[in-house]
Amino acid sequence: MNRRPRSASAEELLTTLHRLTSRARHEVELHQARVELAEALQREMLPPELPSAPGLSTAARYAPARSGLDIGGDWYDGFRLPDGALAFAIGDVQGHDVEAAAFMGQVRIAMRALATTAADPGEVLRQTNELLLAVDSALLATCTFVRLEPGTRELLIARAGHVGAVWATAGGASGVTEDEGGLPLGIQTGEDYPVTARRLTGDGVFVLVTDGVVEGPSYPITEGMEAVERVVRAYARDDADTVADAVLGTAERTGHEDDAAVLVLRHTGAPAAG
Repeated sequence: MNRRPRSASAEELLTTLHRLTSRARHEVELHQARVELAEALQREMLPPELPSAPGLSTAARYAPARSGLDIGGDWYDGFRLPDGALAFAIGDVQGHDVEAAAFMGQVRIAMRALATTAADPGEVLRQTNELLLAVDSALLATCTFVRLEPGTRELLIARAGHVGAVWATAGGASGVTEDEGGLPLGIQTGEDYPVTARRLTGDGVFVLVTDGVVEGPSYPITEGMEAVERVVRAYARDDADTVADAVLGTAERTGHEDDAAVLVLRHTGAPAAG
């Protein structure tokens, strides 16, 4: 005998709908709590402000990963050194989870401590590398470390496997740095990190990024760097915050699910000493 399927009553439908709605609300609340926790942790990992000097303005931006825990290993930093110079760093720890964030915190703290006694950026990276290898972490990090002399605007730059920087002047000149560097931190003991000297002049801007800004699954890093250079050149006359926002906006075209960071050093035209 054929039986017709029993139709659910209105009460049963309402009960089911209520149960699904409650579950969805609970999941939304859990996700919101997770996002707020990740954002709070990330804020604690990054500096609340960057140092500046007469004739120099700075800005930085961070965007969380679009997958995982919304927290990652990208970071930026800036602080004053005992001798009056300013130190800036940007880097990227592999991964975007709590482990990557914790390792990033270790790298950042180590570099701050070592920079107080090692004036040479290459030496800061070398000692940081040896320290990370000594603690036997399975992770590695890329980084660019910059020492800036406020009086002369001289930049001393060392790279550990990190992407290049972009510069531009208000006069329309621009470029991507191809300075020599060493291996990422945490790979090989005894690694050296060459130092390159540059100068921030001509009402110019110097921009450091992580690979989440310039590289994606089907987006070559060369195209990404060219896109950032075009943006930096177009906004070279604007303030550091505007430049930072514009550069971070280029990350949307990469299709990258990694986090991203931008650090901007801008010469504001004040005369330099010497």
